[in-house]
Amino acid sequence: MNMLVNNKELLVGVGLRHPHFTDILTLPKQVDFVEVHSENFFGQGGAAISVLSQVRENYRVSLHSTSMGLGSQHDVSADYLARLKKLTETIDPFLMSEHACFTWGKQQGQSIHSGDLLPIAHTRFNLARMCEQVDKVQSFLGRQLIIENVSAYVKFDESYLSEAEFLAQLCQQTGAKVLLDINNIAVNSLNFEGGDIQQSVADYIKVLPVTSVAQIHLAGCSIPPAGELVIDDHAQPVSDEVWQGYQLAIERFGAVPTLIEWDSDLPQWSVLVDEAQKAREIAQAILHRSES
Repeated sequence: MNMLVNNKELLVGVGLRHPHFTDILTLPKQVDFVEVHSENFFGQGGAAISVLSQVRENYRVSLHSTSMGLGSQHDVSADYLARLKKLTETIDPFLMSEHACFTWGKQQGQSIHSGDLLPIAHTRFNLARMCEQVDKVQSFLGRQLIIENVSAYVKFDESYLSEAEFLAQLCQQTGAKVLLDINNIAVNSLNFEGGDIQQSVADYIKVLPVTSVAQIHLAGCSIPPAGELVIDDHAQPVSDEVWQGYQLAIERFGAVPTLIEWDSDLPQWSVLVDEAQKAREIAQAILHRSES
């Protein structure tokens, strides 16, 4: 693969969850940034936002949203956007992200939240709809969104764009960027594409323009017995296959801010830091090699 390295800053961070609040406030700084789920800090005041404000004094913060439902067939709610904008004004994040999925639907005339990130068919109709929503959110917030590829447990016959093609066109039309989740590509490869993860990542990233990726997520998942669906539970260390995919991504996209995600069965803070350091060492070795 050709080395097409750019000049983005290499930053490595971890997802910050409540059990690690004390660690990040009391231990020496060992990562460049943290990422939090936006919705966890929508309350009016309180301890959580106080802690995040303290964290922000020493760390860059990325806000990762899960409830906009950009692929849903109705607009992101005004109340949601108002809460997100208030949080944005308080924390001043350096990145803001969401997913290429839908989360909202209707039952008996009432809007309901799925509680999960549900995949969409990659059609022109859904592309136009998501572009409309992304434009609306970016205009309201005055911020650029980065959009994450998702794990999917069904495939749609009507999809005539690949997910990578869908995201590339979304970014071209809206000015948004891509949050490239290598583990999500791996999960989908295991579930639908025969399990050649490295080839799946290589095929995926070659579709994305070199300047389109603004962040990378790395995570691990639990592998079930043969024949069962792989579920993206973010409950394990990053797998060897995902590390290999990460190398391909850095070779193509350069020094992209990289995050270690770990949401279930949380380990000690030191384990997250070690995973982040591994990501830094892999990226630095590739970037150094490209310069020599």
